[in-house]
Amino acid sequence: MTIKQAPLGGENRGPLKDLRVVEMGTLIAGPFCGQLMGDMGAEVIKIEPPGAGDPMRVWGRGEPVWWEVIARNKKSVSINLRVPEGQALARRLIGKADILIENFRPGALEGWGLAPADLIREHPGLIVVRMSGYGQDGPYAGRTGFGGIGEAMGGWRNIVGDPDRPPSRMGVSIGDSLAATYGCLGALAALHHRERTGQGQIVDSALYESVLQVMESLVPEYSVAGIVRERSGSILPGIAPSNVYRCKDGDYMIGANNDAIFARLAEAMGRPGLAADARYATHVARGAHQTELDELIEAWTGALTVDEVEALMLEHSIPAGRIYRAPEMIADPHFAAREAIVDVPHPRWPGLKMQNVFPKLSATPGAIRAIAPQTVGQHNAEVLGGLLGLGAADLAAMRAAGVI
Repeated sequence: MTIKQAPLGGENRGPLKDLRVVEMGTLIAGPFCGQLMGDMGAEVIKIEPPGAGDPMRVWGRGEPVWWEVIARNKKSVSINLRVPEGQALARRLIGKADILIENFRPGALEGWGLAPADLIREHPGLIVVRMSGYGQDGPYAGRTGFGGIGEAMGGWRNIVGDPDRPPSRMGVSIGDSLAATYGCLGALAALHHRERTGQGQIVDSALYESVLQVMESLVPEYSVAGIVRERSGSILPGIAPSNVYRCKDGDYMIGANNDAIFARLAEAMGRPGLAADARYATHVARGAHQTELDELIEAWTGALTVDEVEALMLEHSIPAGRIYRAPEMIADPHFAAREAIVDVPHPRWPGLKMQNVFPKLSATPGAIRAIAPQTVGQHNAEVLGGLLGLGAADLAAMRAAGVI
């Protein structure tokens, strides 16, 4: 299967190409928010501490290639935010930006003389995206908060896993990614407001609230009916059939909880009478007999291969699909046709593949235009020199003093 190459260095057609973003953050939430904006064309200038830089540079299993995804389309500038000279330099750089992203503990920016309220007073159109564990106010605001803690407080961890096991987690940092995504959404909403009024503002994206936002009916179910949602393994209680079913040679996901679709599944199984059986004829009835229905379906799939089950699902127009891992994604013709995964030319890792830019825009598509900065401060001369007008001697003196 041919995977297309990312158009590095190509024309920036992204809808945010006229925006400049300064990213002051480490690890996941802040940098992922910056990645989303950079993917859509924004010029993202990432401030890193001199020396080791963002810890994301060395994160990952095997080789540290996570950095190549989360820092693509960015420029790296090294600034020591813990010294007054670095804070003053950052302030000048922020003055050239439309958006500032940060994910430090609340109060950190204020302690460095970079209070968002002051920055907006100096630059009224500035939008400041602040991501933290618990938000910028409230009794827990000062606590250290990582993504997993936000997932626990927001309700996610308690419902993930099997009922007889401790709360589990997803294999990705979903809390951080959600906070970053809502931070980006908030910034775009704030940009719309600025277009009408010229006024910037602060976007406060808390990890736990970002998780809470996607918890569907968990809170209202409790408030109205006293239901406390608990772990249910691979099923959603009352939503049946919708599960992963074992076949002869692997697992296969089938979703047929709609009445009409379940009737088609019964036909595919060679048991059309199931759709008229009082135990399975309606959504509510199937939910009440969920366990026995899943056992019945798995007894059928267990006698077939994944290919055989998939052929029947396609023939009867039933929502279903294989359980994919990275190898299946790279080999799949649909991924290739939509360029969901692209080859990224890289000096260190030939054949590096990663997810493309999403969502797709028809008129102003985003793109992977540049690989992640390979060294800390790689763009100091371009940004601090070209944008702020600092000369080579100034940069040399700042480097010697540990400011950059």
